[in-house]
Amino acid sequence: MTNGFIRVAAAAPAHRVADVDYNTLHILETAEKLESLGVEIAVFPELCITGYTCGDLFHNRTLLDAAQLALNRIVEFTADRQISLIVGLPRQVGNAVYNSAALVDRGTVKFVDKTYLPNYNEFYEKRWFASAPEGQQNVFDCRGVRIGIEVCEDLWVPIPPSCEMAMDGAKIIFNLSASDDQIGKYAYLRSLIAQQSARCISAYVYSAAGFGESTTDLVFLPKTIIAENGSILAENNRFDYLDNPCAITEIDLEAIDRDRYHNTSFADCARRFGCCADDTDTKPTAEDTVGSQLLHRKVNPHPFVPSDDRVRDERCHEISTIQQCALARRLTAIGSHRITVGISGGLDSTLALLVAHATLKQLGTAPSEITAVTMPGFGTTGRTYRNAITLMERLGVTIREIPIADAVNQHFKDIQHDPANHDVTYENSQARERTQILMDIANQTGGIVLGTGDLSELALGWATYNGDHMSMYGVNVGVPKTLVKYLVNHYASTTSDPKLREALLDIIDTPISPELTPADEKGNIQQKTEELVGPYELHDFFLYYMLRYGFSPRRVYLLARKAFEGRYDDATIKHWMKNFYRRFFNQQFKRSCLPDGPKVGSVCLSPRGDWRMPSDASSALWLKEVEAL
Repeated sequence: MTNGFIRVAAAAPAHRVADVDYNTLHILETAEKLESLGVEIAVFPELCITGYTCGDLFHNRTLLDAAQLALNRIVEFTADRQISLIVGLPRQVGNAVYNSAALVDRGTVKFVDKTYLPNYNEFYEKRWFASAPEGQQNVFDCRGVRIGIEVCEDLWVPIPPSCEMAMDGAKIIFNLSASDDQIGKYAYLRSLIAQQSARCISAYVYSAAGFGESTTDLVFLPKTIIAENGSILAENNRFDYLDNPCAITEIDLEAIDRDRYHNTSFADCARRFGCCADDTDTKPTAEDTVGSQLLHRKVNPHPFVPSDDRVRDERCHEISTIQQCALARRLTAIGSHRITVGISGGLDSTLALLVAHATLKQLGTAPSEITAVTMPGFGTTGRTYRNAITLMERLGVTIREIPIADAVNQHFKDIQHDPANHDVTYENSQARERTQILMDIANQTGGIVLGTGDLSELALGWATYNGDHMSMYGVNVGVPKTLVKYLVNHYASTTSDPKLREALLDIIDTPISPELTPADEKGNIQQKTEELVGPYELHDFFLYYMLRYGFSPRRVYLLARKAFEGRYDDATIKHWMKNFYRRFFNQQFKRSCLPDGPKVGSVCLSPRGDWRMPSDASSALWLKEVEAL
């Protein structure tokens, strides 16, 4: 285990029914290969030493003795190895035969017997096996982590043994299985494994016997699946049944630790059921190189954005619906469907307007009840202006255009500011002038100002205090910047208006900018946000792992190096990470007085909900750790 990660595997090597020598040879060959890949714990299928479909041979002395001798070979194999194995065999104890899992570690062996024996439909296990005795131990310390072991059917009962194992401190559950294949069963199994890993806040490593089992009545396709807290991390293609499938990945033990102590109900449940939860966290270890530590685990560089197109489309639809529902409720609560929103031709204001438009459609209200205001200033470019006008026209909202240059110049005279000095006063005066206009128009129309700022801007404090920072309802506050463009694209893909779609796609391609300083000599955007504060994809990555898991800068850095390998060098990651922590702490005062807005995901910065931090908290510890990277 390094840096709180441990490499595990689920394997289903070639085997033959009742051919113990053949099966043992392939178990050991697979184990040797897995050890060379740095795997520390590997699980094999249920009854893998003999095969699952031996039937009445399970009560034959020859088979039972051969299984025991084979286990002795496996125990001897592990004596000086850096891999622990979990294998299945029939085991006679006194007057009973058990369907057993054997944890073989450094020349020692410990047993877990199957608790729940299926005896319905195609299963007849009670004909051959006895159920595990009461009070058996099934939680062990292995390779520096506490693990639990259950066998096949144990997972399928209303209260699986793994629930108690998790509450007793097991962070990884291993399951040896032999599940036959039927139409629809695999999808159910896959969801069951993911769900159980989520319920137990654990990893779940599953291996099921495949090609090689008897097909007299049933068919077994090989299945190796590894899940962690609700997500499938690795699995084989069961249709490549002639392969010797393995699923290999690294389990994030620190993430499991954090979620268990953060979710206080987990410990409450453990106490209620008399379990003794593990009181040892995964301790930091010396930093390893990215290449050797995270060979198999994929780290999504955009953790807020699903990599699968179908899942991403579903996520966008769901978030849009949440935003619309939230806004609809606020509008019905105040008794007015009138909305005022500033439109810049940028991503965030576009998303806010699209949400408002869809919400009023749901409420049966005309889009003209939305007053959309474009307020050209010193930095407004022709591209963003044209997109703003097109967007408002195609949506049929009430359009108001109010240039702000004269009002801001008058303000500069009043406060004696040189307009040639493009400092923070120059920029923020424009943002506050725009906010004043929106607030006053909302008063005129009897509606509310819809905020447009997103989650990433709130994290960095990239908003003018009492300027664009302020509204009467912030519909985008739960949406990170890396996801905003996908939400806008979702609206673009569903509209039947080609001109609206063209404008939305161009807005997506426009550089992110507040446009508060003049354009260049060619009329192009000169003030680009990501050149000033850093790439949003990096900041969203830092934000996700800091808030979702409470990781230290050292660990976030490790993950970022893996996720952005080949895209950003270490110095660039470290530079923007330092900027992230500095801004995140220094700008808390802006988040402490946020307007209302809907939470849409697992990371939220509402001062009334998920994130409560004093505005004067020091960032010294975090910045010191970044400097030491």
